[in-house]
Amino acid sequence: MTALTRDRNTPLKNAEVIGVPAAANAVIHAGAIVVANATGFAAPGSTATTLTYLGRAEESVDNTGGANGAATVLVRRLNAFKWANDGSITQAHQGKTAYIVDDQTLAATDGTGTRSAAGRIVGIDTDGVWIE
Repeated sequence: MTALTRDRNTPLKNAEVIGVPAAANAVIHAGAIVVANATGFAAPGSTATTLTYLGRAEESVDNTGGANGAATVLVRRLNAFKWANDGSITQAHQGKTAYIVDDQTLAATDGTGTRSAAGRIVGIDTDGVWIE
C-alpha cells in the first residue's frame, strides 16, 4: 500500500470484549483467566510457557469433545482484573510482571521458566493482585 493522499474511512472495532475460538476440549469457567494457546485458541490459564494472557472470561464455555474453534468464549480485556495471589507477590512487585499459575492464580516469578506472563501488577490487596 502507498501512503494516504486523502481521508480514509478506517473501520473501528470495540475490542473490550472479544470472541475467541476455544481450544479443543477446553473448559473455561466464567470469571477465569483466559489465555491464547500456542495455536491461538482460547484456553483456561495454566502453568505453561506458550500462553498469551488475554483477560477474563465473560461466560462459561465447555468445548469438551469439540475441535479447535467449535465453541467461542467472550473475553473482557483492556481492564485491570483482580486475581488470586499464590503468596509470592508483595508490594515490592508493584509495576512488575506477574505470571500465570492456573485459571485464577498469579505468581511473582516465572517458576524457573515454566510459567507465561500475565501482565503488569497495578495493585496488591490482601485478597488478590490487580493485573492490567
